[in-house]
Amino acid sequence: VQLQASGGGLVQAGGSLRLSCAASGRTDSIDAMGWFRQAPGKEREFVGRINWSSGSTSYTDSVKGRFTISRDNARNTVYLQMNSLKPEDTAVYYCAGRYGTIWRYWGQGTLVTVSS
Repeated sequence: VQLQASGGGLVQAGGSLRLSCAASGRTDSIDAMGWFRQAPGKEREFVGRINWSSGSTSYTDSVKGRFTISRDNARNTVYLQMNSLKPEDTAVYYCAGRYGTIWRYWGQGTLVTVSS
């Protein structure tokens, strides 16, 4: 499975960005797709995930109500819509594919910078 993330960039606080993650290869081995982020000097953290079949989602508390994950099964693509962005959302964002309980597949990361 290969994951290709895109859509990062520079945005002012309060603005919006949409990240995309396109999956290719043995995508039938993926149970869920998730987004993680890593800010400078910090550990990678879970942002949210979407179950591939059911579409159910979950999010970390800090992004609830601001971020939305959706999927397009036909395109094998997952999106992370980020609204009301804050400077503390600045990070490299990674998409990942989960098989069972393991986040086995990772994209290359895309940088999101939120200016104050």
